[in-house]
Amino acid sequence: GGPGSYTVGTMSERFDCHYCRDPLQGKKYVQKEGRHCCVKCFEKFCANTCMECKKPIGADSKELHFKNRYWHDNCFRCFKCYTSLVNEPFMLRENNKVWCSNCTAAEDAPRCKGCFKPIIAGDQNVEYKKMVWHKDCFTCSQCKQVIGSGSFFPKGDEFYCVSCHEHKFAKTCAKCKNPITSGGLTYQEQPWHSECFICSNCKKQLGGKRFTAVEDQFYCVECYKECVAKKCAGCKNPITAGFGRGTSVVNYEDESWHDYCFKCTKCARGLANKRFVCHNGKIYCAECPKRL
Repeated sequence: GGPGSYTVGTMSERFDCHYCRDPLQGKKYVQKEGRHCCVKCFEKFCANTCMECKKPIGADSKELHFKNRYWHDNCFRCFKCYTSLVNEPFMLRENNKVWCSNCTAAEDAPRCKGCFKPIIAGDQNVEYKKMVWHKDCFTCSQCKQVIGSGSFFPKGDEFYCVSCHEHKFAKTCAKCKNPITSGGLTYQEQPWHSECFICSNCKKQLGGKRFTAVEDQFYCVECYKECVAKKCAGCKNPITAGFGRGTSVVNYEDESWHDYCFKCTKCARGLANKRFVCHNGKIYCAECPKRL
């Protein structure tokens, strides 16, 4: 039974306790389901057991019930904060524990990945891949400063502010040694800022353009021809290579020729990889000097 299914009174007639047979006249008794019993036997055989303290709820106690579960009124308190829930809204949770609405909301709220405390409605928060933080708990793994709603870079289980990510993970320019945060280019497996990969002479950027490398210097086509390339002793134009088709060079006594310019002064026969004669600073095939 439950509350209201029995009555308590003082016996004025001659009735004996249904259980122990003691006379009830002049004593307090309980009537339940047509039976009369003393208070002691009521607790022993009939009383409901309190869900909280596990003791019987005696005839003198106030009893609360919900879904066939029973509590002393003094035991009907929030499992978490111990506030009395008599005449208050409550939630029956696991293990038959009752919770107040405030503690229920906090318990069911998502937990901050930083401080592990609940994030409740109204808290400023940061969400990322089903994880959530209080705004002030979302900090850089390196400098520990609050990232909040600012930009960040995830790396596994860690998060970095823009500055720390640059210094820890960004590629470093081969020339200026500063981080490359976006763009850039690669030459011989080394990263460069676009603005650092320039012609040593005219300072124009060389990204996406043809250039020639001479030791640690880079030159655009025009500056290489003008400033660096050797001049052909035959046609007087620069001897350039690396701008399309290869160019063979003939060197002789500190002078250089395009291979197609290295020819006999008299008969114009090409002399690259052939025997030749030098006479008065000019080159001839082996035959022509005999005809001079």
